[in-house]
Formats: sequence, C-alpha cells, structure tokens
Amino acid sequence: MTDIELDPSDHLVVAITGPTATGKSDLAVTLAQRLGAEIVNADSMQLYRGMDIGTAKLPPAERGGVPHHLLDVWSLDKSAAVAEYQSLARAAIADIHARGRVAMLVGGSGLYVRGTLDRLDFPGESPEIRARLQAELTAAGAPALHARLAALDPVAALAILPSNGRRVVRALEVIELTGQPFIATMPAFASIYHAVHLGLDRGDLDERVELRVRRMMEQGLLAEVVSLLPLGLRDSPTASKALGYQQLLAVTDATGAVVGDLEEAVAATVRGTLRFVRRQRSWFRRDPRVQWLDAASPDLVERALAAIPPRLIP
Repeated sequence: MTDIELDPSDHLVVAITGPTATGKSDLAVTLAQRLGAEIVNADSMQLYRGMDIGTAKLPPAERGGVPHHLLDVWSLDKSAAVAEYQSLARAAIADIHARGRVAMLVGGSGLYVRGTLDRLDFPGESPEIRARLQAELTAAGAPALHARLAALDPVAALAILPSNGRRVVRALEVIELTGQPFIATMPAFASIYHAVHLGLDRGDLDERVELRVRRMMEQGLLAEVVSLLPLGLRDSPTASKALGYQQLLAVTDATGAVVGDLEEAVAATVRGTLRFVRRQRSWFRRDPRVQWLDAASPDLVERALAAIPPRLIP
C-alpha cells in the first residue's frame, strides 16, 4: 500500500494499547467524549460480526454516543489480513480527520496497531512456500511450527498465538521469502501521523482476566458460540482460533451440545488469555513511544489527557 502523506501538525491519532482486560475500551470512550474524537477498532477479533461477548466488544448502549469504526466488518469465513486492515483503518482515520476530529486507534492487536500507524509495507507471497508450510502444519500441528518460528524470530513468536497456524505459516513464509526475521521487515518506530501512544497495564491483571472470562460465560458466551456454528465459526480460518471460542468449540459437537469438560474449557481460556497478556506486554513494551499508565489509578483519565499536547487537539 502507498504511504499516506500527512502534515503531522494537523492530524492527531491517539493510540490506546496494552494487554487485554486493562480497560482500553472504557478509557477510550471517556477520552473521546472529552476530545470530540472517534474510535477506530484495532482488535483483530472485534472485526468479526457476531463475535461480541468473547471479544469484549462494547455494546452500542455503552459507547457513549462516540462513533466506532471497524467493528463487525468481516464475516466469519473471512481470513484475517493485516494488509487489508491497514487500508481500512487508514481510510477510516482519513475520514475522521477530514471532518476535523481526533482519531483514536484502540486495541491490543500489536501488528494491527503498527501496521496502521507506521510506514509498514507487507512482503509479497509465495504460493509454493505457503503450500509446503501448510502441509507441514497439517502433519505436525501449529505448536511445532510455532516452536520453529520462536527459534528463527522470537519477537514475532511473542506476537502470534501458538494455536494460530495461519499466522505462524505466514511469518515463516516471510522469513523464507526475505531471508531475514519477520520482525526485520518492520520499519523503525516512526508514525505517519502525529500520534500519541498510551499504554495501559495494571498489577491485578491475572485476577481480572479470570473474572472477565467467567463473566463472559455468565453473559452467554457458550450460547454465542452455538449461535455462530451455522454461520461457519468452526471452519473459520481465523475466528475459530480466538480465545474462548476455540476452547468452547473443542467441547461442543456440530449441534452445539456440550460433549466435553466445560469447566476445563473455561480454565484453558483463562490460561491462554494470561499467556496472550504476556505476549502483548512483550510486544508493546518494545515501542519506546508508548507512555505507560496505571489503569488502576483513580486519576487515569486526567493522566491520559495530560499526555496529549493541547496544541494538537483541533
């Protein structure tokens, strides 16, 4: 994709990133109300229609009247594509800026955030290499290929779930194509926008993750999974690998009946989410631009606002 040339003094993007369950969505709504901003989603799974409870997607009633972009844009049979997301996100930001408003990029999908903000061009593809890696994926399984990726490119492995065979294959394909680690194809930390990067973290995240997963079950996550079966959730190349959905699919049959240990599926979701939190921390902590905020602080909103230079707010 061709880079967008902008006058950075006139185009502000506030990025709110960090691990899952830190409260990014709630802070974003409050800041957007104060700044007259609009929110662009940067959570890869919230792009999928129908995946609401398990992705912690804010219901319309809880969005505070703030316009949200790039929610519910992909059907379940769509394979996630970062390059396509990059185009959609930059178009949404350009539209927000054209209306004289602040754009807020909010989510914990690290590659989606960097792909939107930075001068990142995605390498080409090789059907031959991909076919061979896909065959290896089928024969050996995603964890085995992820272990290979971790040896070749530890940083990329941190950003990709070991169960996400599609993304593991793509990373190994890029390494073979370019002869260098996948992460080496990424640019320096330099945004095409005048961006303010806010990162949220907190010390009680382990407890919050378990509470969050169990609350999702109480809110009807299992019923949501069952309702998505006729729409192709089980066969989805990307959505079926989402945390919570993958674990519940493993204990339900084609009709949605529970045929496995539901409590173990919940526990596995908690464990998987905690591993994901560690990967998110490792990814975002590498970015020197991120201003880290304690999400448990009672003056979080004021601290976040203080990090945004007033001269940049339209």
